Parts: sequence; structure tokens; C-alpha cells
Amino acid sequence: MNIKEKFGLKVKQLREEKGKSIEYLANISNVDRNYISDIEKGKRNVSITIIEKIVHALDVDLVTFFNDKNFKR
Repeated sequence: MNIKEKFGLKVKQLREEKGKSIEYLANISNVDRNYISDIEKGKRNVSITIIEKIVHALDVDLVTFFNDKNFKR
């Protein structure tokens, strides 16, 4: 699994754990719904600005988000 897929999977997991839709996340993060869908599928190389928006919208800090076994080598 590459880093784009790992990031997308983590976004999707957190979003679903919180019971939120892609549309909700798009509205809160101010990121296009289709873009978020592509991120969750591992199809986008996401900028740090977008990462910050999405992680903040999921109400998680960056350290907690990336301090996950899926991001360890």
C-alpha cells in the first residue's frame, strides 16, 4: 500500500467512525466532495494545505493522525 492509499484509508476510517458523510467532510473542510472521494480511494497526491484542512475537519491533530501503525514502515 502506498502513502496516498494509506492516507485515504485513514481519512475514510476516521470519517466513518465519526458517522460523517463525504459531503459533510467536504463542507467542513472546504474541499470538493469529489476530491475527498478520490483521496479516500488513494487517487490523489494531497498537498499539506489540504491535509491540514481535512485532518482539522475530522477534529484530530496532525500528530495523532499520523501516529498510526499504518504510517510506520
